[in-house]
Amino acid sequence: MNLKEFNYILPKELIAQQPLKQRDKSRLMVLDRKNRTIEHAFFYCLPDYLKKGDLLVANDTRVIPARIYGRKKTGGWVELFLLDFVENETDSSQVWECLLKARGKIAEGSKIYFSFNLNADLLKKLGNGMWRVKLNYKGSFEASLEETGRTPLPPYIKRERLNDVSDSLDRERYQTVYASINGAVAAPTAGFHFTDEIIKKSVQKGADLSFVTLHVGLGTFQPIRECILEKHEIHKEYYNVTRHEAEKIDRAYREKRRVISVGTTAARVLETITGNNKRISPGEGYTDLYIFPGYSFKSMDALITNFHLPMSSLLLLVSAFAGKDFIMSAYRVAVERKYRFFSYGDAMLIL
Repeated sequence: MNLKEFNYILPKELIAQQPLKQRDKSRLMVLDRKNRTIEHAFFYCLPDYLKKGDLLVANDTRVIPARIYGRKKTGGWVELFLLDFVENETDSSQVWECLLKARGKIAEGSKIYFSFNLNADLLKKLGNGMWRVKLNYKGSFEASLEETGRTPLPPYIKRERLNDVSDSLDRERYQTVYASINGAVAAPTAGFHFTDEIIKKSVQKGADLSFVTLHVGLGTFQPIRECILEKHEIHKEYYNVTRHEAEKIDRAYREKRRVISVGTTAARVLETITGNNKRISPGEGYTDLYIFPGYSFKSMDALITNFHLPMSSLLLLVSAFAGKDFIMSAYRVAVERKYRFFSYGDAMLIL
């Protein structure tokens, strides 16, 4: 298939720049794959679409404040975007691979100052803006990063570089209410719409929740550069599924209850850990599972997701699940009805 088949026209004003005041007040487009019907609701109506025995599988990764602004000795500003943890070098230093932007030239061996508790040594230039960097900190690394770092928003959400007022809001809202495992540099945005009350009502309806972990990387925003879909290679991301959670999901399969993936990241984990015999395997590792139309799903009965970028791997996954023509038609309806798009935008439930 050709990538251009997954393009659509999106007015810029429909790209959500701020979250709604209340998470569950986002709109919810409900797609019925069997009957090819579309309904329009709000996310707080989600429990109305659930059945007794449904299992919602969500990604509990927590977004770290991975964007750090600092200064060279000469005073020029530098921005680091933490991507991949490499190793603990000492009790007070860690090595990471990062994207780096700087004012003026910068060389290997340079030192960057972020705060009293955090600085960095540039170890090696890797190319394409990537560097291997040693981060030196006082106290704990997590506390130093929380103090100094900024929320790593996607490039289509515009913020002033030093606008701390916006960052305090983003720190809360560019995160799910159930986030608990540090490691993501991009959020599993389908979970943004959940509140404690929605979870409570879902459980009262007879549904249950299970959590898997996939640390979403910057690769989730990387464009597909191959016109022919089959030639694209997707990024690797770390995942972990405990034995307890694997047994919970496996039991739902065995009892023929609906398994509902909360987001494309949870979907990739589910498909990674489900064998051809539909048995679930706990464990951890890295997945580079690439899902596009023609893929045969083994694990999911329904999917909750946001509206994704044109010609993106996430749109391909959703199209594989619901059918390309149906999804592209639904996206045209969403544009016509002025749904809010992307990370801080509205949601879709595909049944």
